[in-house]
Amino acid sequence: MGAIEMLTGRAVFLRESLQKSQTITDGMVSILGSFDHRLSALEAAMRPTQVRTHAVRVAHENIDKTLKSAEVILGQFDRTREAEIKVLKGLHEDLESYLEAVDQLRSVLHFFNSNKSFKSSDGVLSNVNNLLGKAIVKLEDEFRGLLAKHSKPVEPDRLFDCLPDALRPSSGSPGQQGDGGENPSGTGNSERQAKNSEVAVYTPPTLIAPRMLPLLHKLAQQLVQAGHQQQCLKNYREIRASALEKSLSSLGVEKLSKDEVQKLQWESLEAKIGNWIHFMRIAVKLLFAGERQLCDQIFEGTASLKDQCFAEVTANSVAVLLSFGEAIAKSKRSPEKLFVLLDMYEILHELQSEFETIFEGKACSEMRESALGLTRRLAQTAKETFGDFEEAVEKDATKTTVADGTVHPLTSYVINYVKFLFDYQTTLKQLFQEFEPGDDSNSQLASVTMRIMQALQTNLDGKSKQYKDPALLYLFLMNNIHYMVRSVRRSEAKDLLGDDWIQRHRRIVQQNANQYRRVAWAKVLQSLSGQGLTSSGGSSVVGSDGGSSSGVSRAVVKERFKSFNIQFEELHQRQCQWTVPDQELRESLRLAVAEVLLPAYRSFIKRFGPLVENGKNPQKYIRYTPEDLERMLGEFFEGKALSETRR
Repeated sequence: MGAIEMLTGRAVFLRESLQKSQTITDGMVSILGSFDHRLSALEAAMRPTQVRTHAVRVAHENIDKTLKSAEVILGQFDRTREAEIKVLKGLHEDLESYLEAVDQLRSVLHFFNSNKSFKSSDGVLSNVNNLLGKAIVKLEDEFRGLLAKHSKPVEPDRLFDCLPDALRPSSGSPGQQGDGGENPSGTGNSERQAKNSEVAVYTPPTLIAPRMLPLLHKLAQQLVQAGHQQQCLKNYREIRASALEKSLSSLGVEKLSKDEVQKLQWESLEAKIGNWIHFMRIAVKLLFAGERQLCDQIFEGTASLKDQCFAEVTANSVAVLLSFGEAIAKSKRSPEKLFVLLDMYEILHELQSEFETIFEGKACSEMRESALGLTRRLAQTAKETFGDFEEAVEKDATKTTVADGTVHPLTSYVINYVKFLFDYQTTLKQLFQEFEPGDDSNSQLASVTMRIMQALQTNLDGKSKQYKDPALLYLFLMNNIHYMVRSVRRSEAKDLLGDDWIQRHRRIVQQNANQYRRVAWAKVLQSLSGQGLTSSGGSSVVGSDGGSSSGVSRAVVKERFKSFNIQFEELHQRQCQWTVPDQELRESLRLAVAEVLLPAYRSFIKRFGPLVENGKNPQKYIRYTPEDLERMLGEFFEGKALSETRR
């Protein structure tokens, strides 16, 4: 019972509690509904106030923007005033600060040009433009002044120090170096020696102190930005061109007209050509290369202007150098000029890649073409001189006769000429390729050399006809052809002309030696023969060798001995004055004569000597022993004076 009552009581309590909760909930809903009404009424009441607040906020924002714009404009005015003070003060105290002021003015100008709606902007623009104009004039003066102050000619010694060791002159001008050779033109081959040594290193000189370059670059930039590039170019050209021309003048470069070049004596002209070759190398590899670097640094960022500046700075100097080459290329051709023409062609060919690199760009096209044109003209003139030389050798009509039959001056000159041609093998092959690209340059050089050799041989054949003595004629040909063969064998021409050429001409030498021996000694040997010695009334003598000399006339034998003595003595006197300059050939020729003469003389004495020895004054007829003859043969071909040959 008690439990049920307790449970009933809790149920009643729970029901009452739920009823109270519902009552509270209903009350809350009623209150919230009342709030919703009130809030709607409040919102309606507040709406005009919100509109006014938004308008105030927008107004504040506009005021802020206006204040900020005003602040920017005022800032531009402040910058203008700051810049104006610096500009009017001048740039000598602080150039960097002055350049900053110019940049400030340019920035202000850009600002007002972009915001022309501002009142009074026209007045500001006018003032800024006026200040900028004054500033640019001062910058222009400063650019010219700094450039002039630091643009000094480069002294020759400084230039020589920039050359590789092999090309530095020991004294005097670079063209006064010794050559140590017998070049037909007199030119040296120090160039080829230098090129064959280690890789040459050229270091362009410092034309303007490096610390000045950034400043000059900034000044140039300002002038270009201000539209003053033409005045900038004019100042740069005048100052740098003058310094460059003075550098070349100090080095020794002269401006010579074609007529002046034509009037020069060969020795003087040759020296000037040698100098010109050095000047070209120094000008292109050092001075022009240095000017290009300088232009590139000062006018960096303005490609067209830097090319134009460089072209105008170097134009006159290039023209002076190339005009001398043109005068030589167009001058009267002569054989001795071939080597200087090849030297000049060689240096231009060597510098061609530098010309293409240093003188790049449209502004320099005329100078590139001028250098290339001169290279081609020198090649053409050299080729024509080649042809002239070949023809001159064949038709050389000089009446100079070498009385002793030795090597003719023409032979030694031509052979020397050919030897030096082989110092120019690479250059000649390049030259041949100019006119016949694709052909084998070795065979072309071989063909030219063979033609020159043949022309010489043809001329020598003609000159040999001047000799009245046939023996001397053959001796002359033997000497000269032998000189040709020996020179070829000892030079690079050997590989080019080949063994066939050498063997063929050695046979010609031998043929002339044989002809000499036949012509010179035929009568002498005839007097030592037994023919015509028999006589019906003569006494009979038995020779010491057991051979019979029956029927031989003593008188005829005496006459033979006398004839032999006279002929041999005449040959000895005359041919001791003749010359065979090559010792080996001289000994060989003496031996060839002795091998025929001495056995014949011994045999004659053996057979017919007793006829004379048993008579009166045998020494009158038998003057010489075989040993005497052998000794006297050893005096032949020594080129002795007449007084030395008289016994």
